[in-house]
Amino acid sequence: MKKANFIVNIALVPIDFATVFLAVLSAYFLRFSESIAEIRPVFFEMPLNEFISLTFKVAFLAIVVFAFSGFYAMRDKKLARELPKIINGVSTLGIIIVLAIFWQRELFSSRFIIISAWLIAIIYLFIIRIIVFSIRNYFLKKGYGLSKVIVLGNQASRKIIIDTYKKNPQIGLKTVAEFDTLDDLENSSEIISQINNKKVDNIIQTDSAIDKDQALNLLTYCQENHLDLKYVASLFQTQSLHLNINSVAGIPIVEIQGTPLDGWRRVYKKIFDLLITILLITILSPVFIITAIAIKLNSPGPIFVKLARVGAKGRIFKMYKFRSMVKDAHIMKPEIMQYNERVDGPLFKMKNDPRVTKIGKFIRRTSLDELPQLFNVLGGTMSLVGPRPHEPEEVDKYQRGYKKLLSIKPGITGMAQVSGRANLVFAEEAKLDIFYIENWSMLLDLIILLKTPIAIIKGDQG
Repeated sequence: MKKANFIVNIALVPIDFATVFLAVLSAYFLRFSESIAEIRPVFFEMPLNEFISLTFKVAFLAIVVFAFSGFYAMRDKKLARELPKIINGVSTLGIIIVLAIFWQRELFSSRFIIISAWLIAIIYLFIIRIIVFSIRNYFLKKGYGLSKVIVLGNQASRKIIIDTYKKNPQIGLKTVAEFDTLDDLENSSEIISQINNKKVDNIIQTDSAIDKDQALNLLTYCQENHLDLKYVASLFQTQSLHLNINSVAGIPIVEIQGTPLDGWRRVYKKIFDLLITILLITILSPVFIITAIAIKLNSPGPIFVKLARVGAKGRIFKMYKFRSMVKDAHIMKPEIMQYNERVDGPLFKMKNDPRVTKIGKFIRRTSLDELPQLFNVLGGTMSLVGPRPHEPEEVDKYQRGYKKLLSIKPGITGMAQVSGRANLVFAEEAKLDIFYIENWSMLLDLIILLKTPIAIIKGDQG
């Protein structure tokens, strides 16, 4: 259901804007209609062009009020819950408008338009939701937008869930496989292939009899493979930071989410990334030019390098950097692996790497070599703030549990880089990045970005 809800919420924002705009205009034309004018003479006068300008402002304010009222929360949407929410949201908007008129009387004075717009907006918004939800349910019944789920548990417990999903496609979940245990799942090469190819979204555990070790193994497996985990309530004695509770066939279901960075929060972070990135590229364009010239004059080879890195959910992407090493430096790496100073994890680091050029030492020390990653942010493969991006061969050496680092986009900077400690051991670096993933907020992103220049000056970035 998550995919369908995300699409519906994104679509509802402009639709609600247009709906409120149309509702207020409808109230205006209703007020000046002959039938109403005969019953209640017109005392209020405002030219249509002025009223349209005011209506745009009201519609924009409506979206802000609706957002704070939970109209676009990324939860399962049911029509029965929408009408009370609409009445509350439109009423709040009406109160704000009445208060604005009270403080500025010349703004508006037609009580009829305000009351009729309130009623018409409620009717229009509810009708729109009937239409939008009907379209959503139609596509879900046709198999579009369904999240793929694997059901675990004994046959009796999982049958109720599977039958409910099958009979009610509007729930938004489709069962692609069922197993007694996680071990049975791991023995199925076909299903493992689907999971590796990102064709499975969720695992649901319906058996409340599994022990704590099995439960923790299942949770770790889902985190490593970037799967949402749902389970029958009271199944786990352990706790999680991010829970969603729902019900299927009267059975309470709890969903564990690995990060609060989901739904609208993901949209906010994306917008924030794009705005700040465009601003930084504009301001730093002279630095780009000077650095590019220096690299070209210092040694033969390209100005930029494209390095293979592992991004969100294990996807390989090309990360851009200013070239700080000699041409074809990657070919020399196997020859110097014996000098790797990082023995605590999968990363490679060498203090006096012979492959680094003279200008390369400077741009590395000042982190100027990282600037082209701003174009990765524009391209959507990286974020300004996130876990450190690692090479595919490094990810292959991850110990169990570290794959949670791949649950969100990697960042140009992150908690590990601004921790105030250089040369962190890999386990500590991973802990900091996992803490960021589990406790993400826009404020945390802003704090890390503000700390980054300080960390660069102090030389704390590892």
